Amino acid sequence: MGVYLNPEPKRFAESIASEIFVDKSRMISYTNSVIDTEQKYICVSRPRRFGKSMAVGMLSAYYGNGETRDLFKGLNISNDPSFDKYRNRYQVISVNMQEFLSRSKNVEDMITLLQRKLTWELTGSFSGINYFDKSDLIEVMNDIYASVGSTFIILIDEWDCIFREYKDDKRGQKLYLDFLRFWLKDKSYVSLAYMTGILPIKKYGSHSALNMFTEFSMTNPKGLAEFVGFTKDEVQNLCECYDMDFTEMRTWYDGYAFQSGLSVYSPKSVVEALRWRTFDTYWNQTETYEALKVYIQMNFNGLKDAVVQMLAGGRIKINTAKFSNDMTTFSSRDDVLTLLVHLGYLAYDGAAESVFIPNKEVSMEYINAIEDIHWDEVIHAVRDSEQLLEALWRKDDQAVATGIDSVHESTSILQYNNENALSYTIGLAFYTAREYYMIVRELPAGKGYADICFIPRSSYADKPAVVIELKWDKTTEGAIRQIKEKKYTDAFGSYTGKILLAGINYNKKTKKHECKIEEYYKEY
Repeated sequence: MGVYLNPEPKRFAESIASEIFVDKSRMISYTNSVIDTEQKYICVSRPRRFGKSMAVGMLSAYYGNGETRDLFKGLNISNDPSFDKYRNRYQVISVNMQEFLSRSKNVEDMITLLQRKLTWELTGSFSGINYFDKSDLIEVMNDIYASVGSTFIILIDEWDCIFREYKDDKRGQKLYLDFLRFWLKDKSYVSLAYMTGILPIKKYGSHSALNMFTEFSMTNPKGLAEFVGFTKDEVQNLCECYDMDFTEMRTWYDGYAFQSGLSVYSPKSVVEALRWRTFDTYWNQTETYEALKVYIQMNFNGLKDAVVQMLAGGRIKINTAKFSNDMTTFSSRDDVLTLLVHLGYLAYDGAAESVFIPNKEVSMEYINAIEDIHWDEVIHAVRDSEQLLEALWRKDDQAVATGIDSVHESTSILQYNNENALSYTIGLAFYTAREYYMIVRELPAGKGYADICFIPRSSYADKPAVVIELKWDKTTEGAIRQIKEKKYTDAFGSYTGKILLAGINYNKKTKKHECKIEEYYKEY
């Protein structure tokens, strides 16, 4: 076994031996299904700390020519019909491009170092072959295939580090893409090529020529969606084992949604929360929020408006198709928002073609960034939201109306012309409510949909539930009457206790908000 050629399965063995291990081995059934087919090229892009390297270690352990049957004993893949057919049958080359880049002065040096190291290991392991050119990686692998028929599983972790660290080096990027294309495309010695990174494959004129790859990204994970992060069932099982509040876990770390209807959790955050039995910002700690600050303050029309709307709980419709898959080429607001999806700062709903802030942990990252870039009107609204929530609990109609007026006036960047726009203001005004409640918009209830419902989280069962009905240039009395007539209180299911009914109306003539709050008790 070598360092990069058929490495020891130590990395995956350590994953299995860890205190918390979630079995994602069933992904191997997909890679097995495409070996030696036209679909054998796979590129998986996910945010940092979403299990990319673990998957590479797993594939290396499974396909490498050692004996790892016992390592996979009891894992999901061991029951798959293809398990023994492909296990330990290949030569594996597993490289982390970040490692080679960190040891090089530039991209060209990195490619040279990579080739030198791989050709040295290959020629040492496959002796007795008449090599045409021992310094040329492609020629060496061609000679091995022609002489002994060996094919390779090529695993490339952090494939996109060049585009993240050498953002403006167009020559280096082209050189690197050419190298990957020449090394991998249409080569008989390749049985499977699996790349991971944060960014999808770079669109670079004719050099989007890694077009043989099937891409599985945060905007379109296809059939590998369940392997992007932890699923609901997996997290529920972990919460039961560790006696942790699943609802709280969902609020903090869930929200990366896909078109299939699946939603996944941030793996790093779930694991750390379980280990330390504390809900906190773990994923954020793996990188500062400097990157987020840079992108959300870019001078694109509508970008700030979009960020504020999402902070208020809204969703923004975007076009992801024009994104160039790098960190410098931006032509619109949508390009920036698409990058934030790939970085993990936004979630993407493929069915609705919209983006949103996925969970509490990421939302806190936005607050930190916004505070540093001095969006003072937004920060003031967030800070004042605690007092506004307390006014709601006191049933202080006038204080609530005045507080919402203040938020609206200070965040006038939000277009204000309908009930939907009003809901963004309410979402921002009651930002702190997320500490105590699960907030659901358009919740099916009774004979319709309740505009906004505050459902108390288990650790705050002493707080009243809240139903908010929004009106645009109508009356608060009409809003309260609608809540009662359409039985919106049914939205709370088995919940019993105090429910506050809040009607909020925006008066176009006075340009003021009006509020009416009543108390209702739901009995057993």
